[in-house]
Amino acid sequence: MPLSWNEIRKRAIAFSQEFADATRENAETQSFYNAFFDVFGISRRRVASFEEPVKKLGDKRGRIDLFWKGLLLIEQKSGGRDLTAAYTQALDYFPNLKEEELPRYILVSDFQRFELYDLETKQVNKFTLSELHKNVELFGFIAGYQKREFKDQDPVNIEASERMGKLHDM
Repeated sequence: MPLSWNEIRKRAIAFSQEFADATRENAETQSFYNAFFDVFGISRRRVASFEEPVKKLGDKRGRIDLFWKGLLLIEQKSGGRDLTAAYTQALDYFPNLKEEELPRYILVSDFQRFELYDLETKQVNKFTLSELHKNVELFGFIAGYQKREFKDQDPVNIEASERMGKLHDM
């Protein structure tokens, strides 16, 4: 059973305080994301791997910083680095991923800033580490929550069901 949103928010605040001074990609990425997944009650090792090798265009090879096949690709940078360039780098991995491996979400971060891209809805959310607790629901997919959208019925369907009801009554 997933953690409650209140528990996740509480953990997110503690996480933000613990990593408030994190800035070095090579030194801190793995402990940062192991703790990040723990905010949602998930062991990162069960779902995602670090430094996933991937072929890029041409003969170049690269490594995805953190990869949850079919769901999430993370490109991590050191503090203050260009997150737009990190997003472009993440997209450079796509041509040689298998269809079922393509992620729905891309997260780019420099520890203090987050940009979460939902490639299905085209929604982009940007926030800071100190604002993580206010944005945890964006990561509901990590905790096992599913977003559902409810839409009004098509007027044609309503009319058709009313006619079917009248026909049944006759």
